This record gives sequence, structure tokens and C-alpha cells, in this order.
Amino acid sequence: MKKNSKQIAKQVIDYEITALKLLKNSLNKEFDNAVDAIVNCQSKIILCGVGKSGLIASKISATLSSVGSPSFSLSANDCLHGDLGSITKKDVLILISNSGKSDEIIPIIKFANRNKVKLIGIVSNKNSTLYKGSDIKILLPNVKEAGLEIVPTSSTSIQLAIGDCLAIAALKRKQFSKFDFSRFHPGGNLGKQLKTVGDIMVSGKKIPLINEDVNMQKAVKIITDKKLGVLIAENKGRNTTGIITDGNVRKLQQKNLNLNNIKIKKVMTRKPITVDVDTLAAKALRIMNEKKITSLCVHKNNKKNKTIGLVHIHHILDANIE
Repeated sequence: MKKNSKQIAKQVIDYEITALKLLKNSLNKEFDNAVDAIVNCQSKIILCGVGKSGLIASKISATLSSVGSPSFSLSANDCLHGDLGSITKKDVLILISNSGKSDEIIPIIKFANRNKVKLIGIVSNKNSTLYKGSDIKILLPNVKEAGLEIVPTSSTSIQLAIGDCLAIAALKRKQFSKFDFSRFHPGGNLGKQLKTVGDIMVSGKKIPLINEDVNMQKAVKIITDKKLGVLIAENKGRNTTGIITDGNVRKLQQKNLNLNNIKIKKVMTRKPITVDVDTLAAKALRIMNEKKITSLCVHKNNKKNKTIGLVHIHHILDANIE
């Protein structure tokens, strides 16, 4: 009976789930040693493979670079025609091969051994040249391929997964943060979501600062000129003491009071909400929505009484951050 496409897809996924479970159970001390080598590498992490394994190597390399472990990938074929010259003793070389005995990788293994380059082998064959020639041996389980049982599917899935495992384990060891990650992803939607308030806030002379002893009449002029709908009040020591909004101003005007006789510190909201300069802009937006406010003072190094910037909800929305 002819199987429909959904049935085939589910079967492929089942094959790969089984392979991933086998991979999970196969992890041992060699994985720890590989993470140590990546974390302690003094230069670059170089990945290389043949065919589908070469494509996996490129993806793992890109992931490592994005999480703080400088890396690039090499074509095994190009290595045989000069690219071995880009590999140095300070590098860590990761070779990926299901069989571990492809003709193209044998000279690369010999080069690494001869030049004392740290070699991590990711391979499924314990009797292979790659396994035997590697300093660190990550032995992947033999898995059943989907589609004729020869098309690289389950085997490449576990290669990709072990690469992700190495990258994330190294990330954790290096205490690589979201802020660090954002520095390597300035563009696209990901870059937008990783922007910090420091990337979009107003700073320097653009901060709407005012002394708390100034009268409200002057405050009205300044709040109008700054066009942010808010003023940050500070004392003689330049410490932030409160915040005035255009809403506060409107309430006073409705009472027909003489604003020249009212000092800012008498009507300001004390202890304004403040965030660190490295706070994600998306988190700042959530705080604004929860507190029903439109601006946040920005501080640095936990000095909450020293305002170094102001982030307005319009700054966040203009950056297309949600």
C-alpha cells in the first residue's frame, strides 16, 4: 500500500529521534575533553568534513563563532591544494566523518598528527583512521538512516546535534551572555530583539535633566523643548531624585496655580524606575507596559541614583522591538 507523505515524514522523524536518544546515551569523558579543548583554544576552532559532513562542519563553525569561539570551516578538497597552510599549532581542528576513512581526510589527519595540531574526531567507526588518529575521539553511535537506509539523514542529524552540544557547553563554560551574543548579531530580527537600552537611549546633553529646586514654570519650557514628555530631577550632588511628566504639568495647569511658586521637588515622583544600560530593550518595553509608564531612567554599574540616559517607549518602537 502506498504511504502518504505525512506517514513518511513521521517515520523519518522517528528514525532521527531514535538516533538522538542513542547519541544522548553515548556521551562520555571525551565530550568533556573536547569542550575543554574548545574553551582553552588560544587561536581558532577549524572544522572540516567531506560531502554532507562538510556542510555540517560549516554550520557548527558558524554556531561556534556566534557564541564566542572564533571558528571557520575548510573544504577537505581545498585542504589538499594549499588550505592546510591556514592551520597552526595553536588551533583546534575538528574533523567530521561518518565512516572516518574517506580518502580526502587521510592527508589532513596525517598533517595534524605531524604538526601537533590538536585533533578532535567526530566519527561513527571505531576502527577508522580518523578515530585512531584523533587526540580526542567523539564516537557517534551507528544509526539507521531514513530513505533506502543509505541517505545521510540520521547520521547527519546527530553530527549537527553534537556540534550544538559542544557550542552550548563551551558557551556556558565561558559565561557567554545575551549581551555578548548581541554584539555578534547586530542585524536582522535577532539583532533587533537583542538590542539593549544603551543602544537606543538618549544620552549626554539630550537627557532631559533639571535641578529639583527649579520652579515648574521653567520645567514646562524645558519639557516642551526636549520633546520627550518627561524631565529627570536631580539634586545639587547630581543624584537623581525624581521624575516629572507632562501629565504632572497638565494637572497643575488645570488647577490654575502659579507655577513660578512651585518647585519641582514638591510635585515630582520620587525614586523613578530605572534600568541598567545593558538591559535588553525588549525587557524595558515589558517593564513600561507593566508599570504603565512611557520612560525609564538608565543607570550603569548598579548606581541607580546616577542617570546616564533615558529610554522612551518611542525609541523602542522606532527600533521595531516588540
